[in-house]
Amino acid sequence: MELYHFSEEPDICIFKPRPAGAFPELAPVVFAIDRERSPHYFFPRDCPRVIYWKADWTTDEDARTFLANTTVGKIVVVESGWLERIRNAKLYVYTFPGESFEQMDNSAGYYISKETVEPLKVEPVGDLIGKLLAENLELRFTPSLHPIRDSVIASTMDFSIIRFRNALPK
Repeated sequence: MELYHFSEEPDICIFKPRPAGAFPELAPVVFAIDRERSPHYFFPRDCPRVIYWKADWTTDEDARTFLANTTVGKIVVVESGWLERIRNAKLYVYTFPGESFEQMDNSAGYYISKETVEPLKVEPVGDLIGKLLAENLELRFTPSLHPIRDSVIASTMDFSIIRFRNALPK
């Protein structure tokens, strides 16, 4: 199994375990993401985003509400002010061998390794918006992420909320 790490740095040769600010209870680790959730990371590192999709436990009412008027199964919502930064970002995908990783969060697709990891390869991601639109998802822009984040958290939808600390204030 291959796993991925996305970075704006093109020349990382070794990934050493380090503390994770979002998970202070964890020992130092190297993070990776699976293929299915890799589009969640087709963004500049600090870009706040809300991603949601139907889960096995999602009610029919929530599925109708959150996936109305679309044919895709996943929605990615980003603040409008990030559009130019997304267009101009140079992002690289590092491919890792999966052997030393264990799954940390099935819903988010997070994997962690307590070992130093040497990537198998590094490649430019290219046109981020083009890559996103090639996936089975819908990309939406909004002036504020707060309303959608609050609604998604209160629903039965599955979700991933990334870098929300960088969202505009309410």
